[in-house]
Amino acid sequence: MLTPETLSLIQATVPVLREHVEDITRHFYNRMFTHHPELKNLFNLGNQASGEQQQALAGAVYAYAANIHNPAALAPVLERIAHKHASLGITPPQYLIVGRHLLAAIAEVLGKAATPDILAAWDQAYWLLAMELVAIEAKLYQQAGWQAGQTWRQVKVTKIEPASQDALSFYLQDPQGGVLPTFLAGQYLSVALDVPALGLRQIRQYSFSNAPDDRTWRITVRRVAQADTPAGMISNQLHDTVKVGDWLEVGPPSGEFTLDQTTDRPILLLGAGVGVTPLVSMLKQLIRTQPHRQVLLGLAGTSTQYLPLWQDVRTDLAGLPNATCHLWLEQPDMTPPTEAHIHPGRMNLSDLDSIPLDAEIYLCGSLPFMRAQREWLLANGFDVSQIRYEVFGPDLLGGLD
Repeated sequence: MLTPETLSLIQATVPVLREHVEDITRHFYNRMFTHHPELKNLFNLGNQASGEQQQALAGAVYAYAANIHNPAALAPVLERIAHKHASLGITPPQYLIVGRHLLAAIAEVLGKAATPDILAAWDQAYWLLAMELVAIEAKLYQQAGWQAGQTWRQVKVTKIEPASQDALSFYLQDPQGGVLPTFLAGQYLSVALDVPALGLRQIRQYSFSNAPDDRTWRITVRRVAQADTPAGMISNQLHDTVKVGDWLEVGPPSGEFTLDQTTDRPILLLGAGVGVTPLVSMLKQLIRTQPHRQVLLGLAGTSTQYLPLWQDVRTDLAGLPNATCHLWLEQPDMTPPTEAHIHPGRMNLSDLDSIPLDAEIYLCGSLPFMRAQREWLLANGFDVSQIRYEVFGPDLLGGLD
């Protein structure tokens, strides 16, 4: 625990930190990568190039400072960050590196304003945060059956099949035919690939798109149009180079965006594009465990030909008698599917006759998509506690003020 004096000092420096936080985080990354270039393998270079990673860390530092007196607000965010760290194979010694360079960046950017007392206070706060994350991550590794110090395991690609016009599903199994760690519907898997063009290894996360299984994992990957950018290199490399029989290095199943099966409240599932993948896993799990639960499914895409796993969705809907599906399509099909209500254009929840006010809500898609749906829901009587979402990117502190 922080002493009252340390807590008071941190809270007093929040305005200064807010003013300079983006400069601090930019300097931090430059400094850390100069001294430890091997850590570039852990960071998405697409987010680095766009500045999103720096902005996200800036938001994280500020949000942590602003909420350090409010553990209840921090707890779910720390859980989300710990899942992401576990998926990347983050180890305790790496917190030493980050802490050293973050504190140095604060000192070098703020100059004389960073007094010894202020730096000591932030050092204590950083290590309190780091130890909380290390403890959560240790439990996650243990739950996934990862050995101490293990960061990756190998899986074999046993099948590849089209999931839409621009998406492929990869089926993964243990190379020796053994048991895999099981996962929860809605979780994701990190895949690590060497990228010759960058001279680096890069890691990306992909949601499981099958029902929880300890023998076969399935991930569904969409081809990215910007093939020559870091953002699209991994997904497109999976499309272009990985074949049946190849081995991939993966992390443990991770993520707290999971289906709550302790209740029978209605469910609203909203997805756009490849964001449908974790929702399909949830549909399949509901068929197994709660087939009569009320489900309202809303999906958005260009057309059903470009909506990943649409054929899976059609099959799954038949196993859920109380499920209703709505599609928002920018280019509606010539022959509309009979399994869904079709709406032209982008998703607009006002098109729905009604949504149960006690619904549990799950969002997955681009950040603009999720923000738009969240804003509509909050403006129409839903509470923020009802809304769960998945973010594949640096915006892990969403939800903290």
